[in-house]
Amino acid sequence: MNYESEFIDEETRLATGPNTRTMINLSSFIAFHARRTPDRSALKYRGEEISYATFDARIRQVAGWLAAQGIGAGDVVAVLMKNSSAFLELVFATSHLGAVFLPINFRLSRDEVGYIVGNAGARLLIVDEELASNAAGATIVVLDEAAQQSVTRLAGDTPPAPMHVRQPPDLMRLMYTSGTTDRPKGVMLTYDNFYWKSADQTIALGLSADRRLLVVGPLYHVGALDLPGIAVLWHGGFIAIQRNFEPETALAAIAEDKLNAAWFAPVMTTAMLTCSTRDRYDVSSLKWAIGGGEKTPEVRIRAFSDYFRNARYIDAYGLTETVGGDTFMDAGREIEKIGSTGRAIAHVEIEIRDEAGKTLPPNVNGEICLRGPKITHGYWKDPAKTASAFFGDWFRSGDVGYLDDEGFLYLTDRKKDMIISGGENIASSEVERVIYELPEVREVAVIGLRDARWGERPVAIVVLAEGASLELPALTEHCRARLASFKVPKELVIRDSLPRNPSGKILKRVLRAELETSE
Repeated sequence: MNYESEFIDEETRLATGPNTRTMINLSSFIAFHARRTPDRSALKYRGEEISYATFDARIRQVAGWLAAQGIGAGDVVAVLMKNSSAFLELVFATSHLGAVFLPINFRLSRDEVGYIVGNAGARLLIVDEELASNAAGATIVVLDEAAQQSVTRLAGDTPPAPMHVRQPPDLMRLMYTSGTTDRPKGVMLTYDNFYWKSADQTIALGLSADRRLLVVGPLYHVGALDLPGIAVLWHGGFIAIQRNFEPETALAAIAEDKLNAAWFAPVMTTAMLTCSTRDRYDVSSLKWAIGGGEKTPEVRIRAFSDYFRNARYIDAYGLTETVGGDTFMDAGREIEKIGSTGRAIAHVEIEIRDEAGKTLPPNVNGEICLRGPKITHGYWKDPAKTASAFFGDWFRSGDVGYLDDEGFLYLTDRKKDMIISGGENIASSEVERVIYELPEVREVAVIGLRDARWGERPVAIVVLAEGASLELPALTEHCRARLASFKVPKELVIRDSLPRNPSGKILKRVLRAELETSE
């Protein structure tokens, strides 16, 4: 079939039909690169390099297969999958049909998956074979290892599907955020949101066809899928996909494929920097890696620069509701502005507001609020939560922080993670920053636990560096020299690891629940 002719016919139909607004579809830019540079590599997965021409053909055929399953424009297609080339085929094929893509955290239980699939009204749930026991709530299609390499293995002789017209305000994706005391919320992301975030990241990160991106985070999360993720393919760049994160495998991929960009959750950065075999690999091709997910301690930034000598560590801030990447650190100012996640990108505004919605001046803590075309308009089927998430057209992040006089954003805490002890507010991140100065500490989380006298008492949960030891008196002495006495942790808990979400944020609610139960 002549795919180029099919694409032109669709453009002609748009120009002559009743709806003459611009067509906007994820598969359109893959088709563009397939025509211009058909042999250029788009993806690599498990040793197979996939050209733009091949990827374009697969997208159209997988879209035809989805259509044969009864999927049409506006239908929700859910996936419960680990990273693979098939995952990205489904991202683009769903868009090609005008359907809505719903990636689900593969770590969730069957009940949680069933709730999300049911709440979203998904018509189809596509699941990796190893995850099939957790699939629920819709018609289920299981992908074996061959189909994870390409869904076309299931398509057979199914004819390719034509591209469906999509418009900027149309819903492109649903992404469910983790609940704390409530059910997860379905974040609605439109084509507008995706294209504006891609344009802004192009400006901030200098994206081009020369970008070669390592993807090791889970693709169901905005960190891997969008930061900058598939925006690299917008430019005709290259994405190397790893199914699971292993520090040595990631380093080997950078060396073998001369990868020059990456997104790493903080725990991934730490794992690579402490990998015992790291010096075997030439990682000089790496130019930058986006971090974030928590306030990055200076020791980690310096360790990153010592090992990845040609790369800069770009601290960032973003949310699922904003498709990630709302701020990036300016090049060369990482140490000068230590503790900051950088400044807002071109089409995002940030203000700090109090509980009543009043704008606060520089250097005053309050709730981080954002406005711009890449930010969600709300939550799926939940007008009440949507209304409570906004001050007018300003999205309320739920994060506490401040802007300095130059507009650099500093994260102080999640609102729910602020510790109130004896009537005093304690920013757990401030205490963590001090504890990170200790060479014995690999990772730390500070939380507040219920206390009969003080309301809450600060507790430090520490993962030790290899071979190190630490006792409470030494921790107390170190903190008292640097912090007000009410901020000093009253307890020290040593753990082998800290619970984290896919973006690397420490799950303090999990730690609180575990420690409060044990009391």
